Amino acid sequence: METKVFNIQGNEEGKVNLPESLFSAKPNATFLHEVVTAYLANQRSGTADVKTRAEVSGTGKKPWKQKHTGRARHGSMRSPIWRKGGVAWGPTPHSRRQDLPAQKRRAALLQALSAKYAEGNVVVLNDEGVKEAKTKTFAGALKKIEAGRKPLILTAPKTDEKVFMSARNISGLELIPASDIHAYAVLNSSKVIIIKNAIETLTNTFAQEAK
Repeated sequence: METKVFNIQGNEEGKVNLPESLFSAKPNATFLHEVVTAYLANQRSGTADVKTRAEVSGTGKKPWKQKHTGRARHGSMRSPIWRKGGVAWGPTPHSRRQDLPAQKRRAALLQALSAKYAEGNVVVLNDEGVKEAKTKTFAGALKKIEAGRKPLILTAPKTDEKVFMSARNISGLELIPASDIHAYAVLNSSKVIIIKNAIETLTNTFAQEAK
């Protein structure tokens, strides 16, 4: 399986072979939806909280007597219908975590990568020859590559530091190590850009997970 290789100026240098085992899976929309939903649920902190009528400050005294006042009956000023009263049926802290087997997460990532490759949205970037960290140059290269509004760049441990410095201020761009890749990051991107020496890291990551 081949894809285009671009240099840091955004010019095409040729093509490179990608591991067929990572980009040939058949995507299943229902399965990917399940995995993405679980991932997003796990990002929620679950710390939203409101005070109930038992927790708000205030007197517990009955505002007025039950009968013969011409007004509605009330038992407490801390009732939810009163100003500064408690909140009824509000959120309380709890975990929203959804556990997924490692095999499911791995299968979803393979399907996500394969879907992007089938769309023609997987390219390789050769970071050799970077003379200085310039965001303008890097942004120009992304424009030539047609990276779109939300490109994803997969890096390797030996990626040139100038690449990080050039990319960090570009709006919408996500730059993560190839070893930390997950299905949501791939599906949420407009184009997957793999730093050339990250292909090996990506392959090794899958090989280790498969054991």
